[in-house]
Amino acid sequence: MDITGVVAIISSFGIIPLIIFLVHRHKERKALIEKGMDMSLLVGDKKCSTLESLKYGVLLIGLAIGILIGNILDAYTGLNEEVSYFSMIFLFGGLALLVFYGLAKKQEAEK
Repeated sequence: MDITGVVAIISSFGIIPLIIFLVHRHKERKALIEKGMDMSLLVGDKKCSTLESLKYGVLLIGLAIGILIGNILDAYTGLNEEVSYFSMIFLFGGLALLVFYGLAKKQEAEK
């Protein structure tokens, strides 16, 4: 199983936005320093959000299940490797976000 191409595509789509974000953030901070403004404007409240942690946890679990199911489909059906992996990763990743949405709404209603 050769997934080098898949990893290269995913990496490039992850690295390019990261570089753009870091360059933009650097320019923004540099402009604030030149104007003599306070850097505390950029730093918000850094409280740990349990909902954010829950979202990422549920999403990663969904992606892992998608990879496992994609592997099963690849091994036992006639689907192409790329089709089985990508379809299941996106399907279970989306389902995980829907589960998170339901959990967040339930928690919000309890408050």
